Amino acid sequence: MRIDKYLANMNVGSRKQVHELIKQGIVTINENVVKTPKEKVKENDVVKVGEEEIKYQQYHYFLLNKPKGVLSATEDLHQKTVIDLLDPKDRYKDMAPVGRLDKDTTGLLLLTNDGQLNHELLAPSKHVDKVYQAKIAGIVSEETVRNFAEGMTLKDGTTLKPAKLKILDTDEENGTSKIEITIKEGKYHQIKRMFGAEGMKVLELDRISMGRLSLPEDLAQGKYSELSVNQIKNLKEEK
Repeated sequence: MRIDKYLANMNVGSRKQVHELIKQGIVTINENVVKTPKEKVKENDVVKVGEEEIKYQQYHYFLLNKPKGVLSATEDLHQKTVIDLLDPKDRYKDMAPVGRLDKDTTGLLLLTNDGQLNHELLAPSKHVDKVYQAKIAGIVSEETVRNFAEGMTLKDGTTLKPAKLKILDTDEENGTSKIEITIKEGKYHQIKRMFGAEGMKVLELDRISMGRLSLPEDLAQGKYSELSVNQIKNLKEEK
C-alpha cells in the first residue's frame, strides 16, 4: 500500500495534508524518512509521523449509545447523524451504522467500516435477537404477551415473526406500562406498529442489546466505545 493511502486511511489527514507532512520530512518507515507519497508500506513496517507510531487497522468497530434526535445515517444536509457523534479521528472511510434506529429511538447501535460484516448481520436469514425496553401508553396485559408470542399480521398485510414480550411494570393510575421486547426482525417501525395494532402507543424506546452485544450501563447517551477483541470475535461468530 502507498504511504499516503496508509496514513489517509488512518485519519492522519487528507491525502493533501499527508503529502505536506511527507514534504516536511516527518514521516518515516522503519526510521527512514519518506521521500515520496508513492513509497510502499509492507505489513510489518513501523510507520511514524514525528514520534507517533501509526499502526494500521483495516476495520474499526464502535458501540454507540444513540441519543434521541439523531439520524441513523452516514450524512445529512440538515440534521445531525450518528457519524457526527464520532470524534473526527474516528470517522474512518466507509464508517456506517449497522441497521438503523428511528430518530426518536435510543440505545445500542453498532458503527463499522467493515461492509461485509454489516451486510451479513443485516441479512434476512440471520434474524439476530434485538432486545428493547419501552414505555407504553396503555396497560400491557398477558393477552398482549400471547398475541406477540404467536406472531402478528398487521392491517397492511405485513407478517411478523413471534416476539417475546415481558411486562416490567404497569401504572394503572397513569395508564402506562414498562416492557421488554425481543424481536428477530427489524421491519419499518416494527415495535411501534405492533403496539399500535393493540391500540397502544410507544412513548419511549431504547435498544439494550443486539445478539451478543449489550449496552454498557456506564455508557452515556451520545457516547461510544471501541469493541474489544473478544466482542469483535463474538460478533463475527454471529454471522
